[in-house]
Amino acid sequence: MSTVLETEEHQALRAAVAALGKRFGRDYTTDLARKGEHPRELWEAAGKLGYLGVNLPEEYGGGGGGMAELSIVLEELGAAGSPLLMMVVSPAICGTVIARFGTEAQKRAWLPGLSDGSLTMSFGITEPDAGSNSHRITTTARRDDGGGWILSGRKVFISGVDISDATLIVGRTEDAKSGSLKPCLFIVPRDTPGFTRTHIDMELHAAEKQFELTFDDVRLPADALVGDEDAGLLQLFAGLNPERIMGAAFAIGMGRYAVERAVDYAKTRTVWKGAPIGAHQAIAHPLAQAHIELELSRLMMQKAARLYDDGDDTGAGEAANMAKYAAAEACVRAVDQAVHTLGGNGLTREYGLASLVTAARVSRIAPVSREMILNYVSHQTLGLPKSY
Repeated sequence: MSTVLETEEHQALRAAVAALGKRFGRDYTTDLARKGEHPRELWEAAGKLGYLGVNLPEEYGGGGGGMAELSIVLEELGAAGSPLLMMVVSPAICGTVIARFGTEAQKRAWLPGLSDGSLTMSFGITEPDAGSNSHRITTTARRDDGGGWILSGRKVFISGVDISDATLIVGRTEDAKSGSLKPCLFIVPRDTPGFTRTHIDMELHAAEKQFELTFDDVRLPADALVGDEDAGLLQLFAGLNPERIMGAAFAIGMGRYAVERAVDYAKTRTVWKGAPIGAHQAIAHPLAQAHIELELSRLMMQKAARLYDDGDDTGAGEAANMAKYAAAEACVRAVDQAVHTLGGNGLTREYGLASLVTAARVSRIAPVSREMILNYVSHQTLGLPKSY
């Protein structure tokens, strides 16, 4: 894919990460998923090379870059067939929020480990009865007599809790003046009493498992709160914008992998006399279109990352949503066309494309659905009235 809009450093990062990804590849990822195991070797290798924390501050062990660099890492690993879903959560969301709003003690406790991969953190926002409506979150935190917090509630579809040292939980606290509830973020260590997890059995075969979480009057110290209790949505969206950018990177990488497999096949598969099937426009044109759509998605992702790294949270919010939407749509079409190009072979384990059909659909749903992005753009960008 074209890199003309990137610096030489970015191009070098792409090449280095691509080489790492190819050392592991699609077979490594799918074999671990079937066994119910995690890609620890790849995670550790990426951490040691500085790729996991490339967006985090240098003074805490990171690379001093931003979302532009971190999205390159995830995209290239995905294009090699070995994406790391927890990159979306641990360094992108949790690491970013702590780096921007955490106390000095929180930064020193978590950022070095998140940077080198020795620590992992999950992120919990979705609830059974809230879904995409974050205003209906019912997980609440109230002060206890000692100045700490008591957290109660439930979360659902939370990734990687079994391998995470802690989960950054979106809860709500009561505003002392208005009495209304406002969002706040809390670090909940994995073994905290009252914090339980239940595995959700998914049809999607992925190394990263999904969980439902329960907080039964979980007692947390005062310093479990990340940032300002009154900052509310500002801190929350500081993590959600990177989540959308990384969601786009994940989808683009997946789409690139699928198209590359299909192109390789179309160059060599011969059915009729003479040219391979890739010479026929019915095969060639849809693959060319998929490539174009992935390239366009990447441009929007790069714009979103640049805006975010420049501190333009409002502009980044719009661009990140658009990037995630475009990348998911491009990914679904790319995977579908890749499978169709291979015909029956596209559904075999040998070619490694069939499992991407479900994974590509997930990119349309998570971390935010395509419909909610269309709502965002119609309301925030176009100024159309809400129906809800």
